[in-house]
Amino acid sequence: MRSFFARRILHRFSQRYGYNTGYLEMMLRESPAAFFKFAPLMKASRHREVIPIEASLAAGITGAKAEDCGPCAQLVVDMALEAGVPKDQIEAVVRRDVHAMTDDVVLAFRFADAVVRRSVDEDEHREAIRTRWGQKGVIDLSFALQMGRMFPMMKAALGYAKECRRISVDGKEIDVVKQAA
Repeated sequence: MRSFFARRILHRFSQRYGYNTGYLEMMLRESPAAFFKFAPLMKASRHREVIPIEASLAAGITGAKAEDCGPCAQLVVDMALEAGVPKDQIEAVVRRDVHAMTDDVVLAFRFADAVVRRSVDEDEHREAIRTRWGQKGVIDLSFALQMGRMFPMMKAALGYAKECRRISVDGKEIDVVKQAA
């Protein structure tokens, strides 16, 4: 019974976002126990107590882009649009254009980017987050970043990350800029 409802939810999610949930459907079919342990991460990915939504989604997009070349990053972009994050801020994160980001977004982006790259200035960015939003802010952004990475990594590990595509923001294709070498 639980699996029946989970399949319906996955189908609706796939239809709503144009996202291939095949890896989740396979997990549900082959190992329902694993699926139902993984499923609560969907709720965890929306954890946010003190940071603004645009900061949270900037970290999520940064995490998804670090692990994915299209569909999962596009999903986070679409969720950001749905949540009301301004298009220009989403585009700025995708392009890595800190000059076009608001103060909150650039703070979240720099932190997320430093963590992803394991940069020597990671602690500096973490402290900036702590100063702005406290330890809860660090936790909020850490959740957003790592949950943004979790789903593409699971998809890749299960052999379902085969598609690359350009990211679009409300129908406008954005030039994706990867981190500098």
